Amino acid sequence: MLINQQSIQRLLVIALWGLLPIQFSHSEELGKYPDQPIRLIVPFAPGGGVDTAARLVAKQMQGKLGVSIVVDNRAGGNGTIGSKVVQTATPDGYTLLFSAATHILAREVMNNVPYDPITDFLPVARVGEAPLLMVISPNLKEKKLSELIVSAKSHPEEWNVAIPAMGAPSHVATLFMAKKSNLTFSLVPYKGTAPALVDVAGGHSQILLDSIISLMPMAKTGKVHPVVVTSIKRSPLAPEIPTADESGLPGFQFMSWYGIWAPKGVSSEKVQYLNTVANDSVTELVRSGVFAQNGIEGVNESVTQFSRYINAELSLSHDLLKGAGFKPE
Repeated sequence: MLINQQSIQRLLVIALWGLLPIQFSHSEELGKYPDQPIRLIVPFAPGGGVDTAARLVAKQMQGKLGVSIVVDNRAGGNGTIGSKVVQTATPDGYTLLFSAATHILAREVMNNVPYDPITDFLPVARVGEAPLLMVISPNLKEKKLSELIVSAKSHPEEWNVAIPAMGAPSHVATLFMAKKSNLTFSLVPYKGTAPALVDVAGGHSQILLDSIISLMPMAKTGKVHPVVVTSIKRSPLAPEIPTADESGLPGFQFMSWYGIWAPKGVSSEKVQYLNTVANDSVTELVRSGVFAQNGIEGVNESVTQFSRYINAELSLSHDLLKGAGFKPE
């Protein structure tokens, strides 16, 4: 059947009109949202990797949303104090959580967690990931990963690994490294990266795996010695530091990641809208180079993809914790 240009124009008009009810319905569901500041709870102290990523994303998102996003640090309780604030907030989309893998592992590593990190929160967007950096005390004679592994196998009692938070990426990555290298480490828990880093610098603990953003300043000054990054490729933040693959431990890749959650009960329309805004913001942070300057790789995922990622991460971490004989405290 032949269709002339006028007919095509009519069909296009009809098709566009067919889309209008969907758009109008979506706008009606959102109402005027957002029309007031949004509070973004970061359940860790200022200055760490999670806080840095949160502030970058918040600044970009607020320009698109047309309202300010206030980053509110509520540290303590291995991340549970800040997360509890979000869980009990009015589910109107004005209180959100910005956290990391630590959030979903709360019940894996702690007893009496005051919420369910999976069912009491709605995944909104996974926005980025970053490699971990392994640093060691600067006074150790071992400087390379291969030397460290040989020494730790011969004298395991001399090697302690600092853990900034139970269930944090640093904790799971340490267990993964121990599994890949057939090592048994003594784990020393700390209340955050800062005290763990101070103790490694002072030689009280020997090893620390944590966000490259958090550890690079002291590594650059020589207060701790950088060994490897846990990414597939070298980090542009420190191209002189080799990967674990290059250093004799193939298959040891591990990335920390950052995401946004809403309390259960926030409408699916608001969650989808926030996901779109977060993804657009990440795209711009990648394009501008701001993420790369902070050692972060951007992630663009749908709400469904983020949910699937959480399930896969939870399964992997559960197996590593169980295999190490770890019991929640």
